[in-house]
Amino acid sequence: MEKISIFVDVQNIYYTCRQAYQCSFDYNKFWAEVTRDRQIINAYAYATDRGDEKQIQFQNILRAIGFTVKLKPMLKRLDGTAKADWDVGIALDVFEEAVNCDTIILASGDGDFDILLQRIKERFNTRTEVYGVSDLTSTLIIKAATKFIAIDEDLLLRKS
Repeated sequence: MEKISIFVDVQNIYYTCRQAYQCSFDYNKFWAEVTRDRQIINAYAYATDRGDEKQIQFQNILRAIGFTVKLKPMLKRLDGTAKADWDVGIALDVFEEAVNCDTIILASGDGDFDILLQRIKERFNTRTEVYGVSDLTSTLIIKAATKFIAIDEDLLLRKS
């Protein structure tokens, strides 16, 4: 059975789905799709910790699905903007897990991950599947992935 580890850049997926479709990503459908007939080694969802009730409920849903939720606090800059970037944390975790897996599944459209995907293929011969919103996913990460799967209506929560 194929061994996989799953990594979700929650902020990237949230904002790209919102921008492109005005809908939310359906984590249950995603989980069912990527885990079918595969052995899950690890599954991580990287999110921001704002401490509000709605976010806590969402994080609990992710945990109930099967994700280990990793949280990073929002950092407020002197200019008033906020930032909570998980790129380095995701990259480190992917690199460390790649040796234990046949396939890494990454849900993110961030082109900064292209070097990471190339490196784990070279070092560990690990395949990669990237899920992202087509129009908002970097061509760099699409080219670096073994397989790119476009997030479309099939992976979105229906508008009510």
